[in-house]
Amino acid sequence: MTIRHLKIFIEVYKTQNVTRASENLFMTQPTVTRAIQELEQHYGVRLFERINHRLYITEIGHQFYAHAVHIVDSFNQMEKELTDWDEFGIVRIGATSTLASVILPTVLSKFEKLHPNIKIKCTVGNGTTIQKMILDNELDFALIEGGTMMEHLKTEEFYEDKLILILPPNSQLIKEKNLSIHDLNNANFLLRENGSMVRSFLNHIFAKHEIVLSPTMESISTHAIIQAVHSGLGISFLPEDLVSHSVESGYVATKQIDDENFSRKSYIVWHENKFLTKLSNELISLFKNTKKLKSKSQD
Repeated sequence: MTIRHLKIFIEVYKTQNVTRASENLFMTQPTVTRAIQELEQHYGVRLFERINHRLYITEIGHQFYAHAVHIVDSFNQMEKELTDWDEFGIVRIGATSTLASVILPTVLSKFEKLHPNIKIKCTVGNGTTIQKMILDNELDFALIEGGTMMEHLKTEEFYEDKLILILPPNSQLIKEKNLSIHDLNNANFLLRENGSMVRSFLNHIFAKHEIVLSPTMESISTHAIIQAVHSGLGISFLPEDLVSHSVESGYVATKQIDDENFSRKSYIVWHENKFLTKLSNELISLFKNTKKLKSKSQD
């Protein structure tokens, strides 16, 4: 089998339509169909089911795609490095919103000073979206809070932060001498959306205490949640690094929870089959050093 076969398969997988795939590849439809048939005959498997003139991806087809996309990517990386070295230099990274706000600007600024001709393509999104982009080879690596449970992803811890409870400035909870998670059972929660790593982390923590979170408001915007808390609409848990200024200014209040510290780890994540270039590894090293820099600043 050839790289050409794999490229054709990847396009059919993405479009789930032979006609559309052939148009995207500037090939005839019979050529694309024959390439898929040759793959299936070579490996003795069925990559697609053909029912009522539609394609349905089989389970082995999903597994084949996970390998094919990274084989093709490694080949393309080799081609660029060997035939177009002077222009080679794009690093595609992703980050969840907290890490994008707190860590990304400083590290990327340092990297760009070291490599002014290298292009950085950065995507910020929630954890679910970022992980899917890694699996689809749309990112070289990413920064994600709280780790990942998806298959075929490798992780390495590089940072640690915590979530804190934020309250309206006049909340009665501030006056409580001791505050536990169960004291918040009937509160109006204003939380990040499902799919975000903050929300996943909170769901896990509260589930340990047999509490189901049913928020009054969900938002993709940390700023919107802070404003809503300030207005007295409810309470929230958000990353300390993102809300420290609002707490220090008195815009919102905070209160320690006695039975949970809400600390969490963040990870550098990449696909297990991903070929990480020298540039990617150098940038990863800069992110790893972030943990050391933060520890020094806290001493």
